[in-house]
Amino acid sequence: MNYRKIVWVVFFAVMILIPLAQAQVDEAFIKEYRIGAKDLLEITIVEMPELNQSVRVSEDGSITLPLIGKVMIDGLTKEELEKRLAALLLEQNYVKNARVTVFIKEYQSKRVALIGAVNKPGMYELVGRMTLLQLISQAAGLTDKASSELFVLREGKDGSQARIVIDLDDLINKGNQTLNIPLQAGDIVNIRTEQIINVYVFGAVRNPGVIPVKMSQKISVLQAVAQAGGLLEGASKSGVTITRKDRKTGKETKIKVNLNDVLKGKRPAIDLVEGDVVYVPASIF
Repeated sequence: MNYRKIVWVVFFAVMILIPLAQAQVDEAFIKEYRIGAKDLLEITIVEMPELNQSVRVSEDGSITLPLIGKVMIDGLTKEELEKRLAALLLEQNYVKNARVTVFIKEYQSKRVALIGAVNKPGMYELVGRMTLLQLISQAAGLTDKASSELFVLREGKDGSQARIVIDLDDLINKGNQTLNIPLQAGDIVNIRTEQIINVYVFGAVRNPGVIPVKMSQKISVLQAVAQAGGLLEGASKSGVTITRKDRKTGKETKIKVNLNDVLKGKRPAIDLVEGDVVYVPASIF
């Protein structure tokens, strides 16, 4: 077998094993899952099909079934609930050795909230082990206005609130998997919407016009010129000006910039602010 065939065999083996591993994780989760308020259950009793029904767990952690009545089930696994219902049917002399099946249709008590700059914000069920990246993927990814950080708000057992800060650039672009934390029921994941500011570059550049910038990401006059396509031949590097308007008074000030000095490290790069207009003149020589 040549090298290329080996690679393809390994690839297809991995593609088959990944879904199997995920299925095993989900199966283990469902087996260990503790039923809670608002979960939707589908109950089937083979010997008494007239009792088959879908029922939602009430806020107090109970369900009410015909003949059986009110049953407290909060905190039970599906297997434990199946055994309890079979035992109740036996106690009330309805069925001996009843075959009861419980299927959890909706995991409402184990959900997380995703809000902010994603394409599909909302409530998501925690079926199996879910990480931050899996949640963002289910929400169809980030919008172009997502900030560089997200926050996970998590309630402790004692009622205290914890706030976990995650650097999205480090997580997504740099692949830091230590930040790809598993989520817990009740988590609120907030991806803030970044405010966009506009700066303008005109004159002897290749693509003059507006440049939108995330407020958290500073942009210098050099970076703005670069994003405008760079200087045209004959542009005056020493005659660049920044026109800046005071937001309160409306007064304009002119800031002269010698790009040669900035490039040589003789002068610090000037960071632009909302509404700055950079003008690059053409050289008179």
